[in-house]
Amino acid sequence: MKAIVVGSGFGGLSAAALLAKDDFKVTVLEKNEQIGGRASVYAKNDFYFDMGPSWYLMPDVFEKFFAEFDKKPEDFFQLDRLDPSYRIFFGDEKVVDVASDIEKNYELFESFEEGGAEKLKKYLAESKEVYDFSIDEMLYRDYTSILDFFNGKLLLKGYKLKLWENLQHYVNNQFESDEARKIVQYSIGFLGGSPQNTPSFYHIMSHIDLTMGVWYPQGGMRKVAHSIYDLCKLYGVEFKFNEPVIDLEIQENHVNQVITTKDVYDADIVLSNADYAHSEVDLLDKQHQTYNEGYWDKKILAPSAMVAYLGIDKEMEQFAHHNLFLDKDWESGFDTLFDPKKAAWPENPSYYVNVPSKTDKTAAPNGSETLFILIPLAPGIEDTPEIREKFYNMIMDDLESKIGENIRNNIVVKHIFALTDFKDRYNAYKGTALGLSHTLRQTALFRPSHISKKVDNLYYSGHYTHPGIGVPMVLISSQIVAQEIKDRYG
Repeated sequence: MKAIVVGSGFGGLSAAALLAKDDFKVTVLEKNEQIGGRASVYAKNDFYFDMGPSWYLMPDVFEKFFAEFDKKPEDFFQLDRLDPSYRIFFGDEKVVDVASDIEKNYELFESFEEGGAEKLKKYLAESKEVYDFSIDEMLYRDYTSILDFFNGKLLLKGYKLKLWENLQHYVNNQFESDEARKIVQYSIGFLGGSPQNTPSFYHIMSHIDLTMGVWYPQGGMRKVAHSIYDLCKLYGVEFKFNEPVIDLEIQENHVNQVITTKDVYDADIVLSNADYAHSEVDLLDKQHQTYNEGYWDKKILAPSAMVAYLGIDKEMEQFAHHNLFLDKDWESGFDTLFDPKKAAWPENPSYYVNVPSKTDKTAAPNGSETLFILIPLAPGIEDTPEIREKFYNMIMDDLESKIGENIRNNIVVKHIFALTDFKDRYNAYKGTALGLSHTLRQTALFRPSHISKKVDNLYYSGHYTHPGIGVPMVLISSQIVAQEIKDRYG
């Protein structure tokens, strides 16, 4: 059977490989010039930048995915555990390293508050219990009705999952110090949420980074994407680049043909890894849309971002591989991201600086550094070159003051990517970088379905679907939908 996959982000690549392994004849149609979707690569003057995902977490999920092909991640790339896992700059007041050694982190939390070590041990024990349950019972299954969500085991574990409590309330009951609270909550930003709108269930992220560790694949996340691309090629997947899909032709509630700017493709099955809102609203007529424009307009979107890719012709000792600059009043920062009435370019944002050249010598020329500076922004706000440059200089003023060293005088490569770029390159709805936030009403059953309710051979994978945002979640999404297709079509 012919399967057309639209888009070659992690969701499209992984789904294509899985379908090809199950003997589907797979063609991937990619709008852009390279694989990866949001995990594209920007390169100039021997500086290499992963444009999107930069954290390798949940190694067990990658292992389970590659095991589908009787492979291991190390068959494709070298994986190193980072130490420190990341460095945190608490405003102008304090800089701390979160270590790969959990015992050092107990000591760190004890320095924040009396009894901090025991509090962290208890917190991590609970997050591990919920994580293990999630892996075993929640993440690798699809949800088509409320009965799937509230099965016996879920109801039995409900008191542990604390589904109705937000993360901020849960964390504030566990820790007293500002530093401890921020360390166990920061990762929610990478899930496109805020502590106020994210269920406490997501405190599993603390087990993921503090216990399971933060890793780095040599060659960057682009190496992981190319490893899955290699699997695709091994199983005969055909790729078409620079070929945007512009229409899905429907006959009798069935995608009959996929139309691109260059060609027309017959299809037995279509799986879209393109932006979900774009796939529904722009590629389908209204009568075939499961989720119309009104649906998307009511949803809580995850943030967009401005990313500065900088090549620096000197080494920067002040940075670790991952660096978080957390504003003292970070709650007001979340307001500018999620409150439509306050949506604006922030005045005192928290931001993230990734320096992969600290670990990967292929990321920059000798004696140089690659810097990836990401500042979350509200989706849908105005984006102009003048606003970007003013904001960029504000961030650089703040960054240089905090590390006590000039960066701008040593920049040899500079590339800015923001809201309109997310729209243009990825067809991202309102320029969101991440899709839908993980609120309670946008989790599991309440995320857009893997299966179209109006078109009987149309499927979806990617960060909009269950289980959600992040490369590990997208790999799981593809495993779910590939199994759905296999069960139906064999």
